[in-house]
Amino acid sequence: MILITGATGTIGSQVVRQLIARGEPVRAMTRNPAAARLPDEVEVVAGDFGDTASLERAVHGATAVFALSGAGPEIPDHDRALIGAARAAGVRRVVKLSSIGMAGAEPPPWHEAGERAARESGLGWTFLRPSAFASNALEWAPAIRAGEPAPNRFGSGRLGVVDPRDVAEVAVLALTSDRHQGRAYTLTGPELISAGEQAAVLSAELGRPVTLADIPLERLRQQMLAYRPDPAFVDQVMAGVEAVRDGRAEVFSDDLPRVLGRPATGFAEWARDHRAAFTG
Repeated sequence: MILITGATGTIGSQVVRQLIARGEPVRAMTRNPAAARLPDEVEVVAGDFGDTASLERAVHGATAVFALSGAGPEIPDHDRALIGAARAAGVRRVVKLSSIGMAGAEPPPWHEAGERAARESGLGWTFLRPSAFASNALEWAPAIRAGEPAPNRFGSGRLGVVDPRDVAEVAVLALTSDRHQGRAYTLTGPELISAGEQAAVLSAELGRPVTLADIPLERLRQQMLAYRPDPAFVDQVMAGVEAVRDGRAEVFSDDLPRVLGRPATGFAEWARDHRAAFTG
């Protein structure tokens, strides 16, 4: 049995689909099972990272756990709670969705504690450190459908934008095999690409101009504070944004094609597959 946390999100839902396609038994933990809309083959359980008893029920009988918590300052506590429950339940391996670091090696501060907990747990562990997801471009869809400039927070900075489906495929391999234990994979797409270059790809795919409007840093900070009033966390996020804008986040890795045995999916292919989202 493989337990998936974050099973209804961008990566978690792809991991669930790919495991089901392989015939693996899957259990999904979610706060609201009634609203999960997961495949019928999935065993859905109610669980909350802050509820120890629910975590114990979720990990019971599982052999592997996919650890994914929503972005925020609570990630370290969530990771430690889940890994502790997994260890107590006799789980064999944990695959943690972490994040790429600005230098391409160490993860951002909010993921360090979870990685450390996994290393010290005695479980087999694998860390996935993806770059920005291609699916982040879906945030532009309403503006693009309306023929308006889409908001750009990263200026002309380039990132190793990665297809979430590729990240999920690496996760599935790590969840179902011992070959990837003790490895931290930096997952990027096949190229470094800026927001403007992504807009150009979408323009070519849609056959009409896609334009962007840069968001001033202070306005972006105020928007983030309105969404999550935690100045320390927002400062960390803004430091990352500034690093991208300044060209200090141009990290490229060949980990993904080496693990999958095929090239990483480029942004143009992702855009072609998701064209309908931008046309309505």
